[in-house]
Amino acid sequence: MNADLILFNGRFHTVDKANPEASAVAIREGRFVVVGTDAQAMTLRGPATQIIDLKGRTTIPGLNDSHLHLIRGGLNYNLELRWEGVPSLADALRMLKEQADRTPTPQWVRVVGGWNEFQFAEKRMPTIEELNQAAPDTPVFVLHLYDRALLNRAALRVVGYTRDTPNPPGGEIVRDSNGDPTGMLVARPNAMILYATLAKGPKLPLEYQVNSTRQFMRELNRLGLTSVIDAGGGFQNYPDDYQVIEQLAKDQQLTVRIAYNLFTQKPQEELADFKNWTSSVTLHQGDDFLRHNGAGEMLVFSAADFEDFLEPRPDLPQSMEAELTPVVRHLVEHRWPFRLHATYDESISRMLDVFEKVDREIPFNGLPWFFDHCETITPKNIERVRALGGGIAIQDRMAFQGEYFVERYGAKAAEATPPIQRMLAEGVPVGAGTDATRVSSYNPWTSLYWMVSGRTVGGLALYPEGLPRATALELYTRGSAWFSSEQGKKGQIQVGQLADLAALSADFFSVSQDAIKSIESVLTVVGGKVVYAADDFSSLCPPSLAVLPDWSPVARVPGHWRPGSALLNQAHQCSGPCGVHQHSHERARHSSAPVSDFQGFWGAFGCSCFAF
Repeated sequence: MNADLILFNGRFHTVDKANPEASAVAIREGRFVVVGTDAQAMTLRGPATQIIDLKGRTTIPGLNDSHLHLIRGGLNYNLELRWEGVPSLADALRMLKEQADRTPTPQWVRVVGGWNEFQFAEKRMPTIEELNQAAPDTPVFVLHLYDRALLNRAALRVVGYTRDTPNPPGGEIVRDSNGDPTGMLVARPNAMILYATLAKGPKLPLEYQVNSTRQFMRELNRLGLTSVIDAGGGFQNYPDDYQVIEQLAKDQQLTVRIAYNLFTQKPQEELADFKNWTSSVTLHQGDDFLRHNGAGEMLVFSAADFEDFLEPRPDLPQSMEAELTPVVRHLVEHRWPFRLHATYDESISRMLDVFEKVDREIPFNGLPWFFDHCETITPKNIERVRALGGGIAIQDRMAFQGEYFVERYGAKAAEATPPIQRMLAEGVPVGAGTDATRVSSYNPWTSLYWMVSGRTVGGLALYPEGLPRATALELYTRGSAWFSSEQGKKGQIQVGQLADLAALSADFFSVSQDAIKSIESVLTVVGGKVVYAADDFSSLCPPSLAVLPDWSPVARVPGHWRPGSALLNQAHQCSGPCGVHQHSHERARHSSAPVSDFQGFWGAFGCSCFAF
């Protein structure tokens, strides 16, 4: 039988210790059938086989984010102006002003996650007055991590916050000396005030949510992501908010594989939610593109262990154990895998007490379960996780909050936050991810840079040494597969595994640490099909899809800022399916460049018209 696709003349890093390197692969029916030399792959060449010369590109297994809120993020992606990687506050404010001028009533301008002030040359956040100047009439909501949000005057009016509005539990509406809201909302430390305020904004209609989700997947493909594990999220209700992703799966339009966990939404009703789901949802229902993955990351609200390092560590309520125990017992009885958000070792100790108690009554006996985050977990508790057969999904929170952690707990405490090396030494399964989109960036290369360099996005050195590059990559591929019970099926370039891969714009293993942040994929393949192509491979670019609505920020600023791109003038030739266009990209040379120059982002995409 002939191959459907052969890629040759590449430098494959397979993440397979038995066969670590190859120059070619052959793919048939969505799986690797040859991983070896050019000559070996070419033995399966037939008249209908697609042949792609990789021209020496470093090629890796498709990246797999073990904790990314793709389903919720996709519904809103076209509404959001992204500040990921933007080098100065002046640039960010000009982007905001330009978008405010384009945004029709009653829509908002939303900057939701993926940035912090330390990335800016000015090393500060915008002021509320700057937001008012940039957008005097259009509502603006700017989310900063999970600790605060800034609203301009127009946004305050539409959300209805006045001097008479009470502070919600765990949150603060900051007020001036007259008692009037200033426009700053603060999580102390409960982020519900931030979620609830954002939820007051207009939503996209269904047709646009479909388009938005496809645009977001395309952006993830551009960065080499081919799989994610969706951790649910606040205001992400099952099954209502899953209609779009299920329709895309039915229509075979998913370009990212998704394993999704179910996240309870109502305090004191958590057990009822999980009883309903275990009776109505079949574990792992779906297919290799969309499949159910168990419970969490929220199991009970009393176990919400907030990661806001600007605030003191929260003590979980005394009721936590009594509320968590019946939920965990129910999940173990029904053999449902589960995940649980946990930041601090003090919280993890109490949660493990519950797990061990349930295990004595109903043995876990190989049931997959894991903690998310675990920034301050101790060696003792890592051993307890291992003894119960659990894993730890780590995220790059410290890349965005490291400065705050050091200020509160000291540089010494930050040196093993999270203690990834100890987790690996203990033999605990570890998978890497981001927790995007509302906190950190969805860019996996930001996360890989943090793991390898040990530095924050603002450049602060946290760790004495980072991870070896091969180890960091393994956590983002083979490591993450364990967390959706798909080990041996994905995460390696190996015969029999799903044919997901990314050919890179630069060699991850040899470029400088700083250059890791600017790596992208130039050819992304999912299930043996090209889903994204750029540069030498732009002729393979999939069919176009226009951004909806046309005023969407994504139509002007599609995706993550490319480090260094603002210093370049480029002419970009697109020969993809959208046709052949020549665009002169006048990139911003300094912080006073007009916002229209941000169209230079288009050079990052296989189709320079960005109409996919």
